[in-house]
Amino acid sequence: MQFIFSLAAFAGLALAQNAVIGLPKAGQTVAAGSDIIVQVQRPNSLTNSEEMAVAIGFASCGSGSCHPADEIMGTVVYNGKFDPVYHEAYLPPYQNFTVTVPSSFSAGNAQVNVAHATLVGAGLYPDMEALNQTIVIS
Repeated sequence: MQFIFSLAAFAGLALAQNAVIGLPKAGQTVAAGSDIIVQVQRPNSLTNSEEMAVAIGFASCGSGSCHPADEIMGTVVYNGKFDPVYHEAYLPPYQNFTVTVPSSFSAGNAQVNVAHATLVGAGLYPDMEALNQTIVIS
């Protein structure tokens, strides 16, 4: 029984390392060519970590389904430093990035993709994750 509790605790610590796309919200409608805020949140964890970077891209899905973010980032609009901090007491640390939705995108579903790289643990092993949020281009 202790093994199961230990396994659950380790899984919880691993998940606590994950970033989250706070903005735009899923299904939010945005205009092609407009500026939007992409908010990348990084909840605190008990495990030591050092942020490296994020990349933000947009992928048009057209009439089909979107590709997973770990397969294709689409049009990359930001690639650089990530330094999340507290702004409001009710939200985890985050950083806002003002980026431009590609003007070439046609109306329909699109995806905001985020690649997040960090160093985790006492020995600082590299960890990377890919996130996505579906939006609607008007």
